Amino acid sequence: MSEVHAELRYTREHEWLRQESDGSVTIGITDHAQAALGELVYVELPEPGTQYANNEACAVVESVKAASDVYAPLAGEITAVNPALADTPELVNSSPYAEGWVLTLRPDDPGVLATMMDAAAYQQFVAELED
Repeated sequence: MSEVHAELRYTREHEWLRQESDGSVTIGITDHAQAALGELVYVELPEPGTQYANNEACAVVESVKAASDVYAPLAGEITAVNPALADTPELVNSSPYAEGWVLTLRPDDPGVLATMMDAAAYQQFVAELED
């Protein structure tokens, strides 16, 4: 079973979300997603200051197997991206919930975060996919 963190929220597109103390939300791809993709070789990041709609593709992760979009799970403005991923995209594989974070955004509606799956719901979702 993939690693899932209780304090995070999750999407059906296999992104995780962490509410920060300043109101921003840090986003990355889940352990399940990075395992399915395989070794990442490139991450295309958005420009800070760019506004994205809910579920709009905002980044791309490329592995030896495939390329996959990362979606903005909340409408908002990108406030930061993980610069380490430019030289070491494999951080997403080795540390998806810490060093391998992808971006941070300031959500237009912070309340939407509460509607995302909690860890138990995400684990159930992944289990159903694997059946």
